[in-house]
Formats: sequence, C-alpha cells, structure tokens
Amino acid sequence: MGMSVGESDGEGTIGEINTTPLVDVMLVLLIIFLIAVPVAIQTAPITLPKETSIPTTTKPENINISIDRDGNYYWNAARIDGGKQELHEKVVDTVVAAVKGGRDLPEVHIRADKDTPYEYVGGAQYQIQTAGIPKVAFISEPEPGFAVTR
Repeated sequence: MGMSVGESDGEGTIGEINTTPLVDVMLVLLIIFLIAVPVAIQTAPITLPKETSIPTTTKPENINISIDRDGNYYWNAARIDGGKQELHEKVVDTVVAAVKGGRDLPEVHIRADKDTPYEYVGGAQYQIQTAGIPKVAFISEPEPGFAVTR
C-alpha cells in the first residue's frame, strides 16, 4: 500500500494521486519484456525452408525399390531374393555402370508398405547410401482430397 504524506483539504480527503501501484505495475511489465524479448528474437541469421509438395517425376533412370510388410525387397517390381546383400550389390553395379557411362547417378525411390517395420526401410536406405547413391526419396500416397499447390 502506498502512503501519501502531505496536506489534505479540510474534509479529510487526500488530493494527490498515489503513483506507487502504477510504478509497481510498470516495473513488473519492464521485467517481463526484458525477459521475453531475447527469447522472441531469433539470434541465428537463418532462412527457414518453405514447405512444398511437388508430385514425383519418375525418370526412366530412377530406381524404384519396394518393400513389403514381410521385408521382401523389389527392384523395379522384380523381387530380390538375396535380401539386403543382393540389393547392395545391384546398387553398386548400377553406380559402376553410371560412372563408366559418364551418366549422372540415378535417384532411388523407396516405396514401403505402411505396415513394414522400420528396420527393413532403414536397412535398405543404409545399403543404398553405402553403395554410393546419395539421393534417396521416400514415396507415399497423399491423403484423399489432398491438393498439390505450387
């Protein structure tokens, strides 16, 4: 509570404004802004990417790897019986052929069943990237009614 030491008019009322609560509120607001402003200001000069959804353009040189829920791998719709090891060998052969032919490395598009355990998808990605293909994409179905905007 604030207290005013001063003269009062004849009726016992104080004729001055008590500014102590105003100063208290202003100091609290000042402290809040001093704490909140550094949090709101981004310190690193970065540009965040814009989210876009672009339909996949399938080129003939792209490799489509499909994985079913049982962990079976398919190379462009042909089943790979040797599992991850044969997948790795086929990717290495493709990389060697592209380098010898002077072509760019192909992209790999992984299509996995929604019930496929992650160990099969992660294993395929590891085999593909260690074989020398840096660009691996995961292909999914859009939600019904999803519209692509550019």
